[in-house]
Amino acid sequence: MCIFCSIAKKEIPSHTIYEDDQVLAFLDINPTAVGHTLVIPKEHCDSFLDCPPALRDHVFEVAQQLAKKLETALHCDGIHLLSNMHEAAGQSVHHFHVHLIPRYKDDQEIVAFHETPNIDFEDLKEKLQ
Repeated sequence: MCIFCSIAKKEIPSHTIYEDDQVLAFLDINPTAVGHTLVIPKEHCDSFLDCPPALRDHVFEVAQQLAKKLETALHCDGIHLLSNMHEAAGQSVHHFHVHLIPRYKDDQEIVAFHETPNIDFEDLKEKLQ
């Protein structure tokens, strides 16, 4: 069984900070930062790509509300909002979830973006349109 489904069904305890009939949000047990929160749909979806649009939208509405609360309560300077899709992108639990990770100006956990040389942007654009 999916660990997040078990958490949503209250079979496994969590530090829940938000719950409604469709969504649950709880503190990550292996946080990257204090306040690292996971927002999940209670209905099982393997990833963002599989989540029904209305449910996906509600997950992000809740994430937005909680991001505002995190900023206010923790006085952080920013928040990472991310969702990993598939193992190559770092998805370790195959249940759609959104990470909210508080960030501070001096922390060292910023996601680094690096230049990728030799991209044929025209070819890529055609493939993606």
